[in-house]
Amino acid sequence: MDHLHAPVAIASMKKGKHVVTHKPIANRMYEARLAIDTAKKTGLSTHLLAWSKRPDYDTIKKWISEGRIGKLKEIHNWSNRPVWPQWQANPTDKPPVPKGFNWDLWLGPVPDRPYHPNYTHAVFRGWYDFGAGSIADMGHYSLFPLFMTLGIDTPAKSAETYAATTCALQDNVAVGVKNDVAFPLSCIIRFKFEAQAELPPFDLFWYDGGMKPVTPDELGAGGESLKKEGMMFVGDKGKIIGDFRGENPVLYTENTMLVKESAPDPSGQDSNDIWINSFKNNTQSPGSFIYAGPVTEAILLGAVALRAGKKVDYDAANMKITNIPEANKFLVREYRKGWEL
Repeated sequence: MDHLHAPVAIASMKKGKHVVTHKPIANRMYEARLAIDTAKKTGLSTHLLAWSKRPDYDTIKKWISEGRIGKLKEIHNWSNRPVWPQWQANPTDKPPVPKGFNWDLWLGPVPDRPYHPNYTHAVFRGWYDFGAGSIADMGHYSLFPLFMTLGIDTPAKSAETYAATTCALQDNVAVGVKNDVAFPLSCIIRFKFEAQAELPPFDLFWYDGGMKPVTPDELGAGGESLKKEGMMFVGDKGKIIGDFRGENPVLYTENTMLVKESAPDPSGQDSNDIWINSFKNNTQSPGSFIYAGPVTEAILLGAVALRAGKKVDYDAANMKITNIPEANKFLVREYRKGWEL
C-alpha cells in the first residue's frame, strides 16, 4: 500500500532497522523527502525493489554521448497501465469490514473514512490517498535505472499534464465530473529538466492508459507502429526506440538503422542477494533510497500537476510549488491522529 510505505520505513529506521520496500518510497513529496533524509541521517542500508541493472541503458548512453542522435531533446516512456478498475469518485455504499481485516491499520495516516473494497488489495493504486498511479507503479522500473545510468541527479523543474476527462448525465445533459480523488483513466505528463552533467536540458514525457507518442516517421515508413509499452529518445539528428525499459534499442539516424545485439540477460544482477548482502555488510545497495530522490520527486510531482490541473513549477531546494501556491497542499497530507510524521 503506497500510503504506508514511508510511515513504516521511517519507523523502522528509527528503530535501527535496514529497510527494503517496493515502489514508491512514498505517495507524498514530504514523506518521500523525510524517508530519504532519515536514511541519510541514520546511515542504515535501504533498497527500492524497482531498481535493476539495465545493460541496454549503457548502450543508449553511449549512443547519446557519441552524438549519434545529435542533441538530446526528449525522452518518452509509455505504459499500458492502469490494469485495475479506475474510479472517478469515492464509493457511497458502506459494505461491512471483512472478518479479520484491520481497516484501521490499512487506513494508516489517511483520515477516517468508511471501509470499501475499492480502496484495498489490487485496486488501491488508483486513489490519490492510497496509491500513486500508473507512473509510480511502472515508472520506477524504467526511470530509476535510467536516471542512474544517464546521471539525471536533479529533480524536474516543472510538470504539465494532459488527462482523460469524464462526464455524467444530469437530466439527460452531460456535465463534467471534477475528480480530485483518483488518477485519470489515462494521461500524459511532460516534465522539464535542467541540464545535467552529461545531458543538455530535455523534456521527459510519460504516457499511460493506452496513450503513447505518435508513430515516428522512421517506423511508419515501413508500416510499423510503436508497441503498447516502450521508450524513445529524440535528438535533433535521430532517435533511439526500444522496449519499456530500453530493451532491444534501435538507433535511427538519417537514413540508417542500427540494431544493437541483445544485451546480456540482466537476470541475477538485480536479485535479492544484492540488497541482502548490503544489509549484512551495512553498506548501501545500488537501489538505495539515497539515490532515488530525483526520480521519486519527478513521479510525485506528476501527481501534483494532475491534481492542480495546470503546469506546476517546482523549487526543489525548498520543496515548493512556486506558480500555484494552493498546489502546495498536494505535497503533504492531512494526518490521522497518531500517524503524524
